[in-house]
Amino acid sequence: MTLSQSKKAEIFRGLHEQDTFIMPNAWDVGSARMLVGSGFPVIGTTSAGIAFAAGLPDHQILDRDSMLAYVRDIVTSIDVPVSVDLESGYGIEPDQVAETVRRGIAIGAIGCNIEDLSGNPLSPLLDTQLATERIYSARQAANATGLSFTLTARTDPFLTGHPRPLDEAIRRANMYRKAGADCLFIPGVNDPKTIEALVRSIDGPLNVVMGLGKNTLTVADLRSLGVRRISIGGSLARACFHLIHQAALEIIHQGTFSFAETQYGHKELCDFFSTFVKDEK
Repeated sequence: MTLSQSKKAEIFRGLHEQDTFIMPNAWDVGSARMLVGSGFPVIGTTSAGIAFAAGLPDHQILDRDSMLAYVRDIVTSIDVPVSVDLESGYGIEPDQVAETVRRGIAIGAIGCNIEDLSGNPLSPLLDTQLATERIYSARQAANATGLSFTLTARTDPFLTGHPRPLDEAIRRANMYRKAGADCLFIPGVNDPKTIEALVRSIDGPLNVVMGLGKNTLTVADLRSLGVRRISIGGSLARACFHLIHQAALEIIHQGTFSFAETQYGHKELCDFFSTFVKDEK
């Protein structure tokens, strides 16, 4: 039975009101189906992974139409809720962000994240008032559709060299929450004390991303700290590209093929993806 977009939205929103859950991030149809077929009931997209798969760097180098085309393919290829990485909303002004959210909903998204990066290396974070207005406009655009849309506001003080990243992240997250964000996403935090401070000080569910570097924190650890949602960003995509590069170097410089020792069997992979083809018929 195919779930309606409305039902998927309700499922995803409800997860934020329960226990800690994991939202892994896919970058194409194959990775999305592999994650869902492995047991994940919801996924997110990764703009970084999509950009890398297109042979481009991250950070809105890929235009909005192209990004949404990749996202549409992912959303329509699986029957689970998909939250979409809409980066900085593909426009600075609030009405531009609102239009991006509307277009995301039109292709089946049931949630999204909007970040407050400006694209200006001299002032990497958007003015707080403007950033808050963008979240408010995104919220209003989503509400107008009648969908129980989960809006995630991302803020990046920890990744942009802010002199007081913890205080600034808390301040911005709470402002975005008042403007209508359902979930708050603060990348670049990986130590328990900081995460605990964020959970304690932010009035809303917190998303923490794992996989940005070496880290020993587990799902159980993050649950005990009060994290509501765990994502992995572009880390899985980067791991796959690392394998490609290492295999290429091995073949060129050593003339060996040991990378193939851990590959899926051809039939095994065909059988795995065949289950999705059967479901579509």
